[in-house]
Amino acid sequence: MREAILHSVDEAIRAVSCLQTPEALDFIERSASILAECFRNGNKLLVCGNGGSLCDAMHFAEELTGFYRTKRPALPAISLADPAHITCVGNDVGYEYVFSRGIEAHGKKGDVLALLTTSGNSRNLVSVVEIARARGLTTIAFLGKNGGKLKGQADLEWVVSGFPWSDRIQEAHMTAIHIIIEQMERQLFAHHPSYAAAGALV
Repeated sequence: MREAILHSVDEAIRAVSCLQTPEALDFIERSASILAECFRNGNKLLVCGNGGSLCDAMHFAEELTGFYRTKRPALPAISLADPAHITCVGNDVGYEYVFSRGIEAHGKKGDVLALLTTSGNSRNLVSVVEIARARGLTTIAFLGKNGGKLKGQADLEWVVSGFPWSDRIQEAHMTAIHIIIEQMERQLFAHHPSYAAAGALV
């Protein structure tokens, strides 16, 4: 068992090490700047995904509406995870539309849509990108494997390749999300008293 555990630990380390590539670093830097500009302009972030990626989307949003590392003003973020909405739309018109209807309800020009998927092939995520771009949202895609049908469809994308299972991809996605939030806060709150006092910029 110890050998199997160490193998899994090595795989997790390899997944997080994907963030060291030039592509990943560029994605993190650009995502942080896009979000900082979005919030600076009074717009919001909407986040979606399926299964474990929806849990990651909820985590992403709560880090912004709540707190990340220290106290600072709340930031507007919505995870498209309302079970009443999802079951209503899924039952009435089809699961393919659960996220695109959410964008119709909440998305405005200047907002940002972040989507998380390990396959890139979910029909509800393909359709949400289409409507988000049509409504003037900037789209950021956290992808896995070969990027699937969503590869090349978002304004900004990062593909975590080389892993057959979703868990390792999601671990890389979440690490990237935390660093994006950290770097976005540096841009927005460098002069905020409580933020600077906590040493968050160190």
